[in-house]
Amino acid sequence: MSAATYRDVFAEPRFRGLFAARTVWMAAGTLQILTMSVVVYRETGSPLLGALAFGAGFLPQVVSGLLLGASADRFPPRRLILGGYLVEACVAATLALLHPPVGLALALIAAVGLLAPLSNGATGRLVADALTGDAYVLGRAAISMSSSGAQLVGLAAGGVAVAALGPRNALLAACAGHLLAVLIFRLTAGRGDPPVEARSGTVLRESWSGARRLLADPPVRRLLFAQWLPPAFSTGGEALLVPYASSRGWPATTAGIMLAAVPLGMLVGDLLVSRLVRPATRERLVPLLIAVIGVPLTLLAVRPSPVVAVGLLVVAGFGLSYLLGLQRPFLDAVPEEGRGQAFTLLSTGMMTLQGIGPLLGGLAAEALGPAPVMALAGVAILIVAVGVRRENRLSQPSAVS
Repeated sequence: MSAATYRDVFAEPRFRGLFAARTVWMAAGTLQILTMSVVVYRETGSPLLGALAFGAGFLPQVVSGLLLGASADRFPPRRLILGGYLVEACVAATLALLHPPVGLALALIAAVGLLAPLSNGATGRLVADALTGDAYVLGRAAISMSSSGAQLVGLAAGGVAVAALGPRNALLAACAGHLLAVLIFRLTAGRGDPPVEARSGTVLRESWSGARRLLADPPVRRLLFAQWLPPAFSTGGEALLVPYASSRGWPATTAGIMLAAVPLGMLVGDLLVSRLVRPATRERLVPLLIAVIGVPLTLLAVRPSPVVAVGLLVVAGFGLSYLLGLQRPFLDAVPEEGRGQAFTLLSTGMMTLQGIGPLLGGLAAEALGPAPVMALAGVAILIVAVGVRRENRLSQPSAVS
């Protein structure tokens, strides 16, 4: 397989439109989540409810991913994406203009979370339809980098927007962002959808049986867990950075810089690995790059200086570029007629485990302290790296093609 370039990727108009719309949508969603977390905390004074507002959209994704995942193959993906963007715009407008009670606001946020796996699955299906070979891998890398960048911008701009505009106007700005994403996608992402086959049976039954079938396939299952586990352990460790910095007597600004170090490293890693490393080499480097995530987390337990700690976290973020080496093997492993559900299941598992990781890490840190738990997260990632290394079909999945 020959190496592609980002010029090849962005020469495809359908991908350009999808990329631009998704970037705007991600930034608007991040602004909305941050604003609602501030609003709920101000109204209730409860850190728990404030945190719940930040994460209420993640847990419902388990339900929709398992029970509605087949929708990404049964319905035109463009309609699923446009519908998701429009629903989020309506919810943002409702939160801004009607100011519902906290309980209802959290329910609306959770309801939106039900749509996220379907949108992600439809996005993956469209990318696979628009791009082939190494261009597909670079396309996934571009979307990953734009998501990280949009989240960084959304978080940075969100605090400024809430302070300068007030929560109500910040939510209206998020609504405008979602509508802009709809407009961009509608005008630039093309009008053609991948073919949709008529299928018998209900969406619920097909989704559940499809998820079981994917998880029962050993190569697919290994590829799923290889993409799920390292980010889950990494997020569990990163969630303790604020108490870790506090336990070291460092100022709050240091914790903020540490939190930004991982996505920064991920951006750099995705850019360099996708541009400079040949496709076959990326796949062989998967175990090594997974280990690159775990080693820095383990070294945080030896109490490095703030500068060294930030550097270690940048390196850990760089290691997350290992996911690029699994994109093509995963696409090859899943049946073409079930790609939408496969991408939905992949997204659901990643989001769910990245939500569970911080919860388990926080509970463990209550007993052990943040530094030991972060080190344990690093050791767990190293164990995964060893396991992946033993699976030749993960590191060399294209040998038979």
